[in-house]
Amino acid sequence: MKALILVGGFGTRLRPLTLSMPKPLVDFANKPMILHQIEALKDVGVTEVILAINYRPEVMLNFLKDFENQLGIKITCSQETEPMGTAGPLALARDKLIDGSGEPFFVLNSDVISEYPFSQLIQFHKSHGGEATIVVTKVDEPSKYGVVVMEEETGKVERFVEKPKIFVGNKINAGIYLLNPSVLNRIELKPTSIEKEIFPKIASDQKLFAMVLPGFWMDIGQPRDYITGLRLYLDSLRKNSPSKLAKGTHIVGNVLVHESAIIGEGCLIGPDVAVGPGCVVDPGVRLSRCTVMRGVRIKKHACITSSIIGWHSTVGQWARIENMTILGEDVHVGDEVYSNGGVVLPHKEIKSSILKPEIVM
Repeated sequence: MKALILVGGFGTRLRPLTLSMPKPLVDFANKPMILHQIEALKDVGVTEVILAINYRPEVMLNFLKDFENQLGIKITCSQETEPMGTAGPLALARDKLIDGSGEPFFVLNSDVISEYPFSQLIQFHKSHGGEATIVVTKVDEPSKYGVVVMEEETGKVERFVEKPKIFVGNKINAGIYLLNPSVLNRIELKPTSIEKEIFPKIASDQKLFAMVLPGFWMDIGQPRDYITGLRLYLDSLRKNSPSKLAKGTHIVGNVLVHESAIIGEGCLIGPDVAVGPGCVVDPGVRLSRCTVMRGVRIKKHACITSSIIGWHSTVGQWARIENMTILGEDVHVGDEVYSNGGVVLPHKEIKSSILKPEIVM
C-alpha cells in the first residue's frame, strides 16, 4: 500500500519554529511530527510514503533518508511548483500512487495527530465497497468547521455543511482518508480542494463513507493547539503505553523525558511536558504544559509553563517563561527575565523582560 502526506507550504502559523526547519520536521513529543504518521503507516503495511510539498523538499528528504533505512519504508517527494490545494497534489503524484494493484491508498494532512486507527480504516473501507472513506472526529463547537452529515448506521456521507449556523451534526473532517485509485480520475491537474470540490461529488454518487475516529484528535499547526495536542497525546500514552512516561517523586502527571536528558535535583516537572534529547535541566526548575526541544539548557530555579522552547536555547536562572511564549532555535534568555507570551525569532539574546505578548525580531 501507498500513502500521500499533504505537507504543503511554509508553516507560517508555527513560526518561529518553522524558520529553522519545515513544519513536519518540528518535534512533537520528542520526534518530528511527520514521523508519528510514517511509523503508524508502516505498522499497517504501507511500503511507500509520498510527501506532497512546495517548500524546500531537499531539506525534508535529506532528513528523512535516515528514517527510510531505519523503518524500511520508501519516502519520496512530489514537488508542486505552485500551491495546488488539497486535491491537486493527488493528480500531480498520480503516477507514483497508481501501481496497477488496485489497492486503495492513504491521504493524510501532515498537521494531524491522533491514534491513527489505520487497520480499522482499511477494514471499514473494504466492508462498505464505496470509492472513498474519510475519517471524522466529534467536536464541541461544530460551527467553526465544515460539518460532515452522515447516516449513523452505515457511515454513508450525505452532504457537507460549511460553518453551520444551526446544528446539523458535530462530526468534522479529520484530515485522514483512504481512497480507491478511481478517485484520481475525478481530479484535474490544477489547484483544487478535495474537501469542497471532490468529496461532495463522490457523496452525491453515494460512494463516500465516513468512519468516526476513536480516541483523540488535534490539528497541531498552531502553538496553542500544539500544546493541547501534547496533553492529548500524553493522555493516550498513559492509556496505551504507560511505560514510556517518566516516573519519580519529581514528576506530576504525564511527562515524557528523553533518555539522554539530564534532570537536576529538586525539580518539579509536569503535567503535560516533553523534554527532548540532550536537554539539561538544572536543580530546582519547574516545568508544566510545555515542550523543551533538543539540546536546551534550563538553569536553576527557572519556571516554564504553557510555552515551547526551541532547539539549543538557554533559559537563565530564576527566569519565568509563560503564556504561550515560543522561543525559536538558539535563543538565550537572561537570568531573572520574565516572558509573558513573547514570540522570539531564532538566534536572539533576551536581556530584558517581555511584559505583554509580542514578536521579538
